[in-house]
Amino acid sequence: MDIRLMDLDSPLFNTLHRIMDLTEDSEKNLNAPTRTYVRDAKAMAATPSDVKEYPNSYVFVIDMPGLKSGDIKVQVEEDNVLLISGERKREEEKEGAKFLRMERRVGKFMRKFTLPENANTDAISAVCQDGVLTVTVNKLPPPEPKKPKTIEVKIA
Repeated sequence: MDIRLMDLDSPLFNTLHRIMDLTEDSEKNLNAPTRTYVRDAKAMAATPSDVKEYPNSYVFVIDMPGLKSGDIKVQVEEDNVLLISGERKREEEKEGAKFLRMERRVGKFMRKFTLPENANTDAISAVCQDGVLTVTVNKLPPPEPKKPKTIEVKIA
């Protein structure tokens, strides 16, 4: 078919135009953040932490007032990512009582930390005391320096 014979109002041209519009709309939707991403981003922003480095370890300190150890999860994901998550549940309302003000945060919380290569993911401890979670990740010993290899020179 000769393209010069096609009119701008032809059905073929209109169909191609609609397909191109659908492609643009789907690209916009693909670039939009998902609900899970937004929820996780809010949970991470609302969970402040301190990270300290010691000669033999890394220490992560996170305030978690009112949480029990069963409400907190500490995991190591692929690629040396330390994930600290949990959930603070709303108090059950007692009959006859009503909230006049509710400021304490309830809901899920989460923090992710990329651990350095020298972190020993097999030696991690977590302690929650007085509403403060302390996660300690020991460091691997430094690798021994490579000794130069001596090659014997043969006379031919």
